[in-house]
Amino acid sequence: MSKSDKPILRALHGESSRRPPFWLMRQAGRYLPEYRALRQKAGGFLDLCYAPELAAEVTLQPIRRFGMDAAILFADILLVPQAMGQKLWFAEGEGPRLEPIRTRVEAESLNLDGMAGRLAPVYQAASLVAAALPEKTALIGFAGAPWTVATYMVEGGSSRDYANVKEWAFGDPAGFGVLIDRLVEATAAHLSAQLDAGAEVVQIFDTWASAVGPEHFDRLVIEPTRRIVERVRRNHNDALVIGFPRGIGELYPRYFAETGVDGIGIDAGMAPSLAARNLQPHGTVQGNLDPRVLVAGGEAMEKAVAAILAALSNGPFIFNLGHGVVPETPVDHVVRLTELLRTA
Repeated sequence: MSKSDKPILRALHGESSRRPPFWLMRQAGRYLPEYRALRQKAGGFLDLCYAPELAAEVTLQPIRRFGMDAAILFADILLVPQAMGQKLWFAEGEGPRLEPIRTRVEAESLNLDGMAGRLAPVYQAASLVAAALPEKTALIGFAGAPWTVATYMVEGGSSRDYANVKEWAFGDPAGFGVLIDRLVEATAAHLSAQLDAGAEVVQIFDTWASAVGPEHFDRLVIEPTRRIVERVRRNHNDALVIGFPRGIGELYPRYFAETGVDGIGIDAGMAPSLAARNLQPHGTVQGNLDPRVLVAGGEAMEKAVAAILAALSNGPFIFNLGHGVVPETPVDHVVRLTELLRTA
């Protein structure tokens, strides 16, 4: 089976199709009973990420159940700072926690030399998945964008106001730039290693891009992503890259034009008709069903899916959510979504 026969890859090369290919962000996760069983067997979340056979199994679970056109490797964006030497742990019910990095000296202490070895189990999982996928199903690798990963590294976890990271980024651009530079290098290496291991597409998640105002957007979002794409393509000149700069509104066209990505993931706040008009002429659009509409299901979901397909199916398009599947999503609703997409 040629790679060109895989629907996701054709879409990212600019082809449109009557039935757009689809996958779902966070399609492998807590809403699936088989995932919950495996997670309990593995112990902690990080134990699961670093067990290649188990991580591969989690990646494959939604493919077996729903038959998406792509699998996304099961891992976490914060494995990169951990591999660089930052302490990371997951507190039950609290999400990720890290020992904060808030100075130039601390950023300079991050070590990239042994990163590939520490992340080797992730790449082994990618190889296992690539060997096990159905012939028309693509494998997507991923990483967090430097700004988004930096928010966790500086805040020590999730944040509502990004106070510490903004104070550093705005008050000491040169010092914060050291952290961004380290992350550009590490992220490009991580994505390249996933491609070496069998991934055919990589996605860059900039989940908190909307926290950056327009005056800092070039420096903190566009330029680091552009540099990552450029570095990845030095080793993989045919690499296909999707950018997901969540919530950036009117800045989407600039991001798409200036970063060099092949596809752009849009969040649920963007009207599909606007994406068709302003983004699709420049490349592949991915999105953008609201994850909460998937939870609601029924008529609300059917109408929303129909509207997205009507707006975007005439150009290069990959159906997805506007963010990740949430844990309380009924499995039956995902089944119904796949039926709607396959009969589009």
